[in-house]
Amino acid sequence: MHRLSVIAVAGLAACALAVYFLGVWTPYTEARTIARGAADFKELSDRFAALAERKGAEYAFEVLRRTQFPPQTDLHLLGHVVGDELYKQKGIEGIAVCTQDFRNACSHSIVIGALDEYGGEEALGLVRDACEKAPGGPGAYTMCYHGLGHGVFAFFGYDLTPTVAFCEKTGTERYHEQEYTECVGGAIMELMGGGGHDREAWLTARVKYLSEDNPLLPCMSGEVPDQAKALCLVYLTPRLLELAGANLGNPDQALFPKALAFCDAIPASEQELRDACFGGFGKEFVPLAGKRDIRRVDEFTDQEYKTAIGWCLLAESDDGRRACIADAVASVFWGGENDPEASFRFCKLAEGVSRDACYKRLAEDIGRYAQEDIRSDLCSRIPADSRGACVSSGS
Repeated sequence: MHRLSVIAVAGLAACALAVYFLGVWTPYTEARTIARGAADFKELSDRFAALAERKGAEYAFEVLRRTQFPPQTDLHLLGHVVGDELYKQKGIEGIAVCTQDFRNACSHSIVIGALDEYGGEEALGLVRDACEKAPGGPGAYTMCYHGLGHGVFAFFGYDLTPTVAFCEKTGTERYHEQEYTECVGGAIMELMGGGGHDREAWLTARVKYLSEDNPLLPCMSGEVPDQAKALCLVYLTPRLLELAGANLGNPDQALFPKALAFCDAIPASEQELRDACFGGFGKEFVPLAGKRDIRRVDEFTDQEYKTAIGWCLLAESDDGRRACIADAVASVFWGGENDPEASFRFCKLAEGVSRDACYKRLAEDIGRYAQEDIRSDLCSRIPADSRGACVSSGS
């Protein structure tokens, strides 16, 4: 009898292992099939929305992390789809489980949901509390307001005037008004590639605010306050690529010089704005080089990094190349959320003035975002002539 029991237990254990390895007990098995055969992005979005509703948004986020997607799939927007469902399930408290994956798409959705539910003024305090809880380093808080900007713009019918007025109320001295500028930047990003809330109103806004004759609108107009013009230009890049004839799903690098040249319309007397315009390309080039798989930006190969660097070097001016490289490494470092080793690897692949610009920006971001226990070590690895901002920013 005892021997039979042992055999039975052993048999059950073997069956359990077999079932496990066959995938029945393996969690997140949908990751293997959910993207298979999807006709377009909408079908993919619908599948993730249904999964989030059926098994919970937290579960759907884990599947999103593990799924193999077709090249150039916009994972940030997919993160918004799941994040919207998370807000339905957990409300504003859902931000406590958000991470920086998919470039803060989760926290973006939470604050947008709060705005839609509570309205303008009433949502401000709730949003501030939620953003304070956003997981991650110091950059997570201000990027939360970038997400708010997306929702504010939609909330006000894609009208920049009331959007900017609302965003202005978010700024604080503690963060040097960054909440305000990030909020406006989020609205501009929504203008460039959003429209999910009301597509017809969004298309009308694009006709109103964008111009083929003046590619730098609305950033270089009175519609955008001076404090926010730089961030506006950073998020304008998809429009400049579009005007150059590039297909944003699979852009042709032969068209990049034409797109970069639009930034040369900004005079040298406004260097900060020139840098922002060229820098926006660096922010876009890194994900594009990795087929927009933002889940693994710090795991890109040397060749993918070299591709992004090479695209930055297509700018005709030295300052354009430097600014592009600087924002490219910032995209790799991502406010200290990614593995810093990747940023050092990125800068080593640059050459000449580009490498110098890369290390200087990395030094600034380490000083600003890195945790205190590792900041000194990271700063010591920056070349001495580029280390100043890192040392002075740290404490």
